Amino acid sequence: MIVVMGVAGTGKTTVGELLAGRLGWHYAEADTFHSAENVAKMAAGEPLTDEDRGPWLAAIGRWIDERAADGTPGVVSCSGLRRVYRDRLRDGRPQVRVVFLEGSRDLIMRRLAARHGHFMRAEMLDSQFAALEPPQPDEDVTEVSIDATPEQIVEEIVQRSHLPAR
Repeated sequence: MIVVMGVAGTGKTTVGELLAGRLGWHYAEADTFHSAENVAKMAAGEPLTDEDRGPWLAAIGRWIDERAADGTPGVVSCSGLRRVYRDRLRDGRPQVRVVFLEGSRDLIMRRLAARHGHFMRAEMLDSQFAALEPPQPDEDVTEVSIDATPEQIVEEIVQRSHLPAR
């Protein structure tokens, strides 16, 4: 199970979908696990609290557990901004590996400004970076720069994680 994490605009969804396709694994977008209340709050420009994120993380965890129960590998894209969130997704799940997509604020801002029809607005990027607790060495996270094409990023993840490409 691969969790692709990073702030909004790093390409989590694009990379997650491509990675899952490359590996022949199931894919889930963590945004689909948010409650309607969370989506409305974010659309109004309000950052979510840890309390808001609790049920969301639990729902992602259930998706991971369902895949594990039937032996089906998967990829889920999830911001995973704080260590406590990543720890919660890994707790009791030794099969979970985390990939951190990192990039400059300027590049990410340009990407967000070009987006249309997504609830995460460009002006919320500062709150994303403020909440980000970059992975620490003891977390064993694969960090990958977004200064490449999505296909190159996926290739780097496959190679560095020693994953069996389909």
